[in-house]
Amino acid sequence: MNYQAILEEIYKEIKPELKRGKVADYIPALARVKKEQFAMSITLLDGTNYSVGNFDTKFSIQSITKVFTFSMALKIYKDNLYKRVGVEPSGNPFNSLVQLEYENGIPRNPFINAGALVVTDSLVSFYQDEFKALEKIMHFVREITQNSAIEFNQEVAKSEWEHGDRNLALAHLMKSFGNFENSVEGVVKTYFKQCAIEMTTKELSRSGLYLANKGVDPISQKEFLSASQAKRVNAVMLTCGHYDASGEFAYHVGLPGKSGVGGGILAIVPNVMSIAVFAPALNKYGNSHAGTLALEKFTSKTGLSIF
Repeated sequence: MNYQAILEEIYKEIKPELKRGKVADYIPALARVKKEQFAMSITLLDGTNYSVGNFDTKFSIQSITKVFTFSMALKIYKDNLYKRVGVEPSGNPFNSLVQLEYENGIPRNPFINAGALVVTDSLVSFYQDEFKALEKIMHFVREITQNSAIEFNQEVAKSEWEHGDRNLALAHLMKSFGNFENSVEGVVKTYFKQCAIEMTTKELSRSGLYLANKGVDPISQKEFLSASQAKRVNAVMLTCGHYDASGEFAYHVGLPGKSGVGGGILAIVPNVMSIAVFAPALNKYGNSHAGTLALEKFTSKTGLSIF
């Protein structure tokens, strides 16, 4: 299959869509991102990469990091993690306080903000220090990308902290229910720093190979998850990776995927490849508008889908 030609065809077809949607202007540091950018990269299990567009442009991967921290916590705590966070779709906005109140401080899944905060809190508990936890998160991300230069953007993290009242409220609410073990401020700051990690689509597509290969990086041969755990992460990506539009994404694209309000999406084709797209203009659900359409076109043109 000529993947490069397919990517170039998608880029040409997607250009009119880049004007639609809006960037995440509720985070000032992201509001300045140039709207009409597009990049798409795929990395096969042997490391071969195909890319198109602004694929060397770094962007804030935001909630895509929830996949990585969930992987870390699942490896450490195994099924005990589910005592603190579920795996069901939420059907509500990613920062809903109402649902959390009704469900006694137990977040529906690790990909809504409350769930990701609990996962980060569990890592802070395990490593006994918020700075050590962040160091381990960064080490994990650098290992799965095979790039020691991956960093988080200090300006974006600071901007999120200065406008992070809703996330602080979520953490305090969970603390009141006994589902938060560490300093709210310390954990939330760690969470914002992990969300501010920057990658290119080439790097992001490389990062998903362990999920495409049953938990084992096919190039380094390092096992990050068991095959069973990798299956579970992919399942939650499929059912919960796009917030209250997860069903729509599964219906149109047919792949496990995780979006971020920075405009990125990571998608997995099990046993074949990892895919990353970047288009910062978002739809009403907070997911990349053009990125979602590009992935739908890719699965339609290639026939690569889990269905």
